[in-house]
Amino acid sequence: MKTLKLKGQWFTHLMFIIFSAITIFPLVLIFVVSITDEKTLTLNGYSFFPEKINFAAYTYLFHDSSTILNAYGVTILVTVVGTTLSLLFTSLFAYPISRSDFPFRKWLTFYVFFTLLFNGGTVPWYLVYSKYLGITDTIFALIVPNLLVNALYVLIMRTFFTTTIPPGLIESAQIDGAGETRIYAQIILRLSLPVLATIGLFNTLAYWNDWWNSLIFISETRLFSLQYLLNKILVDIQVILNSPGNTSQTRLLADIPTETVRMAMAMIGLGPIIIAYPFFQRFLIQGLTIGAIKG
Repeated sequence: MKTLKLKGQWFTHLMFIIFSAITIFPLVLIFVVSITDEKTLTLNGYSFFPEKINFAAYTYLFHDSSTILNAYGVTILVTVVGTTLSLLFTSLFAYPISRSDFPFRKWLTFYVFFTLLFNGGTVPWYLVYSKYLGITDTIFALIVPNLLVNALYVLIMRTFFTTTIPPGLIESAQIDGAGETRIYAQIILRLSLPVLATIGLFNTLAYWNDWWNSLIFISETRLFSLQYLLNKILVDIQVILNSPGNTSQTRLLADIPTETVRMAMAMIGLGPIIIAYPFFQRFLIQGLTIGAIKG
């Protein structure tokens, strides 16, 4: 019996090693390609062991390092502030509708669910934020639209509160004289770390990878997010290289390592998220499984 159990454990470990390798090898290949000489890459294709190492792609991207560093700062600020506010507003919405003694919980739950099925469209969405709220060319344009409150996350958090936190605990706190604010801040949030970490990771990824809001609302370079800036650099290169009339500019950009620049951009954009993921990992699976099993 022990032998079978040991073999099962080894098989499980082997499967996880294979899956980890499948995940890690593409990242390693992206990094290796990003430091490969462009001409070598053109002749030999992608390889884990390039014949010639060249950091020209990173040199090109950081030739004006202040621009990318500023974009990093904007994206980090938006990600931290946006994720924090999103978790706050999501939990403030989800907690009341999880309480059985809240009179409007069914109507508000239906309202949240309804927004998952229908939306007003892109034009009304743009007019609300640009004309009526006036957040164009401000940092709020990267935080508020689409991402601050997500209906799906509200429902997930509501399910967690309903199925995980016993009503008797809340009643005991009320008997001891605790108000709703104290119950929410000192009991509910402290017991909800798994779901907060899970939704926090999703929000972090959404804010970090967002480039659409920069494209729609931002025209000032100082407010460009990292993903939008990298995408803009790549698009500008392609436009110039593909323009038949700009022969002088085409000759000037002929030596730009376009393929390795793509990979360098991917590494620059991925780095901080890879570092942040382990901080969420311990709660991620627990938060997902609780909502999936009892939802």
